Amino acid sequence: MASIRVAAARLASSFDESCAWGATPDGGMNRLSLNDDDKRVREWLVDQVKACGCTVKVDKMGNIFATRPGKNNALPPIAMGSHLDTQPAGGKYDGIVGVLSGLEVLRTLQDKQVETYAPVALVNWTNEEGARFPPAMVASGVWGGAFTLEHGHTRSDASGKTIKQELERIGFLGDVDCSFEANPLSAHFEIHIEQGPALEAEDLRVGVVTGVQSMNWYNVVLRGREQHCGTTPMDMRADTLLCAAKMIQAINAQALALPGSLASVAVINSTPQSINTLAGRVQFNIDARASSDALLAQLAERLKSTCTEIAEKDGVKIQVWDRIWKSPKTKFDENAVDMVRKSAQEVEGGRFKDMISGAGHDSVYTAKKVPTAMIFIRCKGGISHNPAEFSTQEDIQAGANVLLGAVLRYDEYLKNTSQQ
Repeated sequence: MASIRVAAARLASSFDESCAWGATPDGGMNRLSLNDDDKRVREWLVDQVKACGCTVKVDKMGNIFATRPGKNNALPPIAMGSHLDTQPAGGKYDGIVGVLSGLEVLRTLQDKQVETYAPVALVNWTNEEGARFPPAMVASGVWGGAFTLEHGHTRSDASGKTIKQELERIGFLGDVDCSFEANPLSAHFEIHIEQGPALEAEDLRVGVVTGVQSMNWYNVVLRGREQHCGTTPMDMRADTLLCAAKMIQAINAQALALPGSLASVAVINSTPQSINTLAGRVQFNIDARASSDALLAQLAERLKSTCTEIAEKDGVKIQVWDRIWKSPKTKFDENAVDMVRKSAQEVEGGRFKDMISGAGHDSVYTAKKVPTAMIFIRCKGGISHNPAEFSTQEDIQAGANVLLGAVLRYDEYLKNTSQQ
C-alpha cells in the first residue's frame, strides 16, 4: 500500500475545473443545492467517474453512487462520500475536498490497475449544507433512515420550491430507493476540511475523527406589537426586535457559562420592515451544540427558560419554539477509525491527532447503518463557510492518500473476514 499514491497535479486540476460552476468574484463559491451550477457539476462528476470504469446510480433523493467493481461484487461497496453543494457565501473546500479526493482515489485505482476485493464507490450526497433546503444532511438522513422520503422530498427553499421539484428540474430525480436496505454500503469514509483551528495550531496536516458532537436546531417566532416609532413612548412598547436582541445576547451568555457547549443565532427576520414602525413579529433560528447529549439537553433547558423570562418581562409572546433538527452525538466505528489511524501513521509518520467534529456531516447518518470514519485536513485560520476558506494542495494530497490507504485497508479486512 505504501507504493500507491494519488496524482497530486491531477487532484489540483479537479478543483480548478469543478469549481468553475458556482465561483464568485471574491474567490468563494455559491453553489446551492440543486441550482443550475449544482446540475452542471453533477453532470461533470458523472462523466469523470464513468471514465474510471464506474457504473452510476442516482437515488430518489438525487444522491449519486458511482461504483468501481471489485473481485467480489456480491459485497456492498466501500464508499467514499461527501458533497458538492456549498453555502451561499462559501468556499471551495467544504465538502468539495471529500468528493474530489474520492474521485482521485478512483482514478488512482484505475491507473494502477488495482483490483480491489470489494467494489469501491464514490457518493455525492444531496443538500448536505441545508443552506437552501433546511435541515442539513437531509438526503443522507433519508438513506440512513432518520427521515422519510416524503419528508426529504417536501423540504422547501425560501421561494417554496421543494427538493423533489428541483431534482426533477435538473434531471437528478433517480429511480433507486433512497435507503440502506435498497442500496447498501459496506462502510463509509469521508475526508473533510476541519473547519476549525486545532490542526493548524499544532502544525498537523491530518486529523482522525472519532465522532461528532450533539446538535439541535430551533425555530423561534416572537409576537409583540407593531407601533409607531415616533409616537409610542419608550416605556410603553412591546418591541419584538429589541426583545429578540436581548434573547440573542442571553443565548450567547448561556453557552459561555456552560463549558463544552455552543449556541448561535445566524438567521433573523422581522416584519413589517418599515423604518418608522416597530417590528411586531420576529423569527430567528438557534444552532445549539454540545460535547454530549446530556450537556445539550441542559443547554436547551437554559435557553428556553432564559428566553421565556425575557419575553415575559418585555410583554412579548413566544409563539413558536420548535426543535426543527436533532442530531445526537455520534461515535464512529472503532475498526473503521483504526483503518484511518493506520493509514495516517503511514502517510504522515505519526503526525496526526484524534479529534471530535464540531460540525455535522453526512457521515453522521451513514454511521447509523454502516461502519463509518472521517479524516480531517487542516484549513487556514480554521475559517469555513466563507470565501476565505482555504487548504493547501499539499494538505489535500496528504488527506487523499490517507483516504486511499484507509479504503484499501478496509478492503483487505473485508477480504479476510469473507474468506474465514
